[in-house]
Amino acid sequence: MILEVAILNIRPNQNKAFEAAFQKAAPIIASMKGYINHHLKKCLEHPNQYILLVNWETLADHEIGFRQSAEYQDWKALLHHYYDPFPTVLHYQ
Repeated sequence: MILEVAILNIRPNQNKAFEAAFQKAAPIIASMKGYINHHLKKCLEHPNQYILLVNWETLADHEIGFRQSAEYQDWKALLHHYYDPFPTVLHYQ
């Protein structure tokens, strides 16, 4: 199992809109091959920061199966404009 970790810094005053968009985006990632589960947590110390944790069966399921899919374009359209700066995504086993 691979754990994807992304620290998401959201543009000021966009938290509620981001959270609503994430609710729409969650079924996209959940439908992907190799997806196991995910958690989105809001930071207590930095109110515009979230951590996204996604468990995948393999690294390729995330890096190729998801990121190179048509579904990723929908995910991107829903969420990427909220990030500042764009998050660094790391993987752990």
